[in-house]
Amino acid sequence: MLTIEILKQAGANTAKGMERCMNNEAFYLRLVNMALDDASFGKLEQAVRGGDVKAGFEAAHALKGVLGNLELSQIYEPVSALTELLRSGEPADGTAYLEEILKKRDELLALRG
Repeated sequence: MLTIEILKQAGANTAKGMERCMNNEAFYLRLVNMALDDASFGKLEQAVRGGDVKAGFEAAHALKGVLGNLELSQIYEPVSALTELLRSGEPADGTAYLEEILKKRDELLALRG
């Protein structure tokens, strides 16, 4: 089960994330769990692996907002970098960013139990 302490140890800025959730720990943790299950991760993977820059940008941008608001920095940073790589709409290989994003997400899912 994810806790504030586990998230903090994993690199999240839980103090700022909690502030955005009115310091309601249960609400914050519920949002974190929802974010980790967000369908945009699958859309992002499919788009990047398929070379669909537009769909990749849309999925990355959606995740960037969610992860940034929750201060899940360990995933937010590579998502942000991938968003900027894809922003131009030009073909780009975001595979390395994708692998890092999925690895960090999977690490948090494993901590969730």
